[in-house]
Amino acid sequence: METILRAIAEAFSLIVTGAADVWEVIGRSLQVSGFAVGLATAIGVPLGYLLGISQFVGRRVLMIIVNTGMGLPPVVAGLLVYLTLSRSGPLGELELLFTAPAMVIAQVVIATPLVIGVTAAAIASIPFGLRLQARALGASALQEAWLVLREGRRGVMAAVVAGFGGIISEVGAVMLVGGNIQGSTRVMTTAIVLETRKGNFSTAMALGLILIAIAFLVNIALTTLQHGGARYER
Repeated sequence: METILRAIAEAFSLIVTGAADVWEVIGRSLQVSGFAVGLATAIGVPLGYLLGISQFVGRRVLMIIVNTGMGLPPVVAGLLVYLTLSRSGPLGELELLFTAPAMVIAQVVIATPLVIGVTAAAIASIPFGLRLQARALGASALQEAWLVLREGRRGVMAAVVAGFGGIISEVGAVMLVGGNIQGSTRVMTTAIVLETRKGNFSTAMALGLILIAIAFLVNIALTTLQHGGARYER
């Protein structure tokens, strides 16, 4: 209990004193994960929409692949990205390994199946009659898609939350492809691992509490948007 209280006190101290290295790590964590979840959303929502509304040969196989990707261990995703970006890999000439872009790529690989899967489930639950009504009123394919996505926006937001939650707290993949380099690729999760290995348990717990607080605040914001939209409709 004493260690936890000390960690909480240190967490507040780290924030209030404005330690440059701590804020740098926090900022990099938000930058990498925010950019990654933005890319995953841009890729995953359209694909999830198409999977949710379509019925075609091979759809079941694609859904199995997506569902498998949703459960893909992050460290395996990191390994695949590492092999792709290594000097002997197909994209080795880009020299992205042990850089922030490599971390973004790894997190996109982790988050995209989550966004696709949750979005597809949300869109599939929308009554088909809504689409028929939109077509009867002369809506274009793009207008129909916008209407369906608006109707299923709670599920789409849940998909974004799932994607963000799957990467902001991930450590294995970013450690593999980023290398935990101070001032370059160190993020909160890898900093926690480092401080724990050094025996600085209070600092590690403090960083962990800050990480939990960030995830909590982001989820509050997205939940507020969900319920706010529902109240506006009523």
